[in-house]
Amino acid sequence: MGTVNDQAVLQAIFNPDTPFGDIVGLDMGGEAEKEVEDGVFPQAQLEQSKALELQGVVAAESGDLNTALERFGQAINLLPERASAYNNRAQARRLQGDVTGALEDLERAVTLSGGQGLAARQSFVQLGILARLQNRNDDARRDFQRAAQLGSPFALRQLVLLNPYAALCNRMLADVMGQLRNPHGHPHDGQ
Repeated sequence: MGTVNDQAVLQAIFNPDTPFGDIVGLDMGGEAEKEVEDGVFPQAQLEQSKALELQGVVAAESGDLNTALERFGQAINLLPERASAYNNRAQARRLQGDVTGALEDLERAVTLSGGQGLAARQSFVQLGILARLQNRNDDARRDFQRAAQLGSPFALRQLVLLNPYAALCNRMLADVMGQLRNPHGHPHDGQ
């Protein structure tokens, strides 16, 4: 069941044309958005942490997930309250098949971000993808909904994929309602 959906999701995740930040690339929110969230951190640590994250992303893109995990871990140690590195590490863990670790990192990122902003949006997208891969479609729907509310076009597309019957149901419902409102010449109909 739902192989088309799975195909689409997997395409989105593992498409060789998308960089390691498969999700980030789909969801670029512009620098301004990031800066707001990062304003709370000391500048020196922030720049160092971002640099480590970038090294991690580069390593992951070249297929070296071990180095990537190491760099993301260093970024997290430097600024344990910053959600972004947890999102990246979750992605690397997911690509390594460590779903439990990925979920832990994502839960942490959601908590740290307070469920708001770019980091939260990316967390919810990844949580949705993991839920899809585990066939937890109701969870996936909920996570993608949160991400879509935070402005993710990717999550919006996933919601459509997860709900191929919505359009059909709405049309059938409209037909039924139409018939109820306008029963064709029933004898007991007073009109």
